Amino acid sequence: MKNTLAHKKDRETAEKLIKKGKMSLEDIADCVPSLSLDELKGIEAELMQMA
Repeated sequence: MKNTLAHKKDRETAEKLIKKGKMSLEDIADCVPSLSLDELKGIEAELMQMA
C-alpha cells in the first residue's frame, strides 16, 4: 500500500510540475525518479486532453 500511495504522490507532483510548464520532462524525471519518461509523457498527454 505504501508503494501505491508513494506513486500517487509522485504522480501528483509530476502533474503540478508539468502544469507549470517550466521544466522539461527529462528534468521532471530527474526530480521524480519513480516515474519513467514514458509515464511522464502519458501524464502530459492526459493533461493536454483535459485542457
